[in-house]
Amino acid sequence: MAAGGRSSGRPAKKKGPAKGTGGQKRRSLEGRGATPPAEMRHWYKDKARDERIAREERGGGGARRPAPARQRRSEDAPEYIGGRNPVLEALQAGVPCNALYVAQRIDNDDRVRDSIKIAAERGVALLEVTRDKLDRLTEGAVHQGVALQIPAYDYAHPSELVELAHDAGEAPLIIALDSVTDPRNLGAIARSATAFGAHGLLIPSRRSAGVTGGAWKTSAGTLANLRVARAANLTTALREYREAGLFVIGLDGAGQTDIGDVDLLTEPLVVVVGSEGKGLSRLVREHCDVVTRIPIHAATESLNAGVAAGVALYEVARHRRL
Repeated sequence: MAAGGRSSGRPAKKKGPAKGTGGQKRRSLEGRGATPPAEMRHWYKDKARDERIAREERGGGGARRPAPARQRRSEDAPEYIGGRNPVLEALQAGVPCNALYVAQRIDNDDRVRDSIKIAAERGVALLEVTRDKLDRLTEGAVHQGVALQIPAYDYAHPSELVELAHDAGEAPLIIALDSVTDPRNLGAIARSATAFGAHGLLIPSRRSAGVTGGAWKTSAGTLANLRVARAANLTTALREYREAGLFVIGLDGAGQTDIGDVDLLTEPLVVVVGSEGKGLSRLVREHCDVVTRIPIHAATESLNAGVAAGVALYEVARHRRL
């Protein structure tokens, strides 16, 4: 018999995986899953950031990202003005401010340099932040790499507006807003009120736009030179104005008298501007001495509240110069 082990005559058993392998060969055949979406890839954030910067440097062209949902803001919370022109105009106008935020690695131009110079001269804090931080501060608005923090507005009492007129030796001219909820309209009306010599704005504390960053931005800094008063109840404030000797004129498209035909424009006056859609509310209308309108072409249904206020204020100023 040849040398070697004895054979049982049965085929040898197939050797299995080594103990402790954990099925590595089986997992190697499973693949790596679905391709991740673009926002999960390492290069996506840099690309999105470069595209956003390019859009803002072109002045905000292209599709804009929707603003995040606004949370209820405390009345004592600061406001923010974004954009190179609005920030520079606010600083030049002497708008009260706490800090100037500038994006990191911003592409400087004359507006940015002038803003930084004015802020430094006024002792305003200069902070360099990321663009994501600016996006949060301005709530998704186009800021072009700069934002100005302004303190919460210090509203006057309605009677203070009359006192301002008396101190100036002039017949009071006050603009009251009824259900004007767009801060851009408030800013535009403030700009017209300043241009035509009004002594202040009166707004209700509820269901009305306030002096926010959007209002400051639209007013081009004129809110720094015009007092805004806030009343808990607009009709009560109007009644008190009438008791103090002021006449109340309501501006509404449904009025029966043209603004140029009103005989009270040279008297102590409160001009009430209603919202573009609903006009004057019923209670406010009842507290008006006259409800007047601006004659417009029949093809135009109504005027924007800011435009209507500007036209009415011009007519008042024209009568007072005669």
